[in-house]
Amino acid sequence: MRAIVLHEFGPAANLRSEEAADPEPGPGQVRIAVAAAGVHLIDTKIRAGERMGPMPLPSLPDIPGREAAGTVDAVGDGVDEAWVGRRVVAHLGPASRGYAELAVRELEHVHALPDGLAEDVAVAMIGTGRTAMAILRAAAIEPGDRVLVLAAAGGLGSLLTQAARNAGATVVGAASTDKLDRVAADVVVDYTRPDWAEAAGEVTLVLDGVGGEVGRAALERLRRGGRQVIFGWSAGEITPVTGGDIVARGIAVSSALGLPGVLRPLEERALAAAASGALTPLLTRFPLADAAAAHEALEARQTVGKVVLVP
Repeated sequence: MRAIVLHEFGPAANLRSEEAADPEPGPGQVRIAVAAAGVHLIDTKIRAGERMGPMPLPSLPDIPGREAAGTVDAVGDGVDEAWVGRRVVAHLGPASRGYAELAVRELEHVHALPDGLAEDVAVAMIGTGRTAMAILRAAAIEPGDRVLVLAAAGGLGSLLTQAARNAGATVVGAASTDKLDRVAADVVVDYTRPDWAEAAGEVTLVLDGVGGEVGRAALERLRRGGRQVIFGWSAGEITPVTGGDIVARGIAVSSALGLPGVLRPLEERALAAAASGALTPLLTRFPLADAAAAHEALEARQTVGKVVLVP
């Protein structure tokens, strides 16, 4: 099979398209002929040699990629042969190896795809979508909320924007200048401008995956009694918040990190939302062989929505 192999941590150019041995499904596993593989910002950090939390860096050489969708073409011992030929999606977990024409995963982590749900859409929902479901659970959006979504043109931000509008909220979407036309919010603001926070107006809820100065500026727009849900810090540092902020202004700041609860129900909810048309992920597609270019574009913030590799 063709796969993207990382032999040495470092720049995106270290990702190389090579021939690799076909993986064989073990007991309880299925093998997926990959039609779409997801690219995550975490992939770029690991490729560069940065540890993400308690997880150790993978042994090299390694095939990155934690999300894959396609058609089952082989099964291991103990798996019903009826799975062969079924379209599926799976989060591959710490073992990764999704940037390839073939990938394996335990059946218990695999979801059959309903008719009409494309593989690239499913890949966007199995990881990024399940994270969105956890954030939405923590946010508890209500009709009448005025919600500020940071990085609203990103994979998570675009889903959160749609979901907040579906819940009856007024949504303010913040994005960079070149992505404003991809933000489907009620109000769109350019957070590269110095006056962006004033343009956003007062809000009751901030969905914050950016952190740093942007996250802090968003926090300052919260009305008394408002709330901010933090789920990342793409700016490089978490939003600075003090106890004084919380007490003096009566705001609530919480985290949606760690995906509390069982993951599979979150994945099922995300896939169902996409299948019903309630949520439609934005996608930026690259050929599998151009994985290095996909990483470079993602790191340079030149992509919108979920980045997907297509063999």
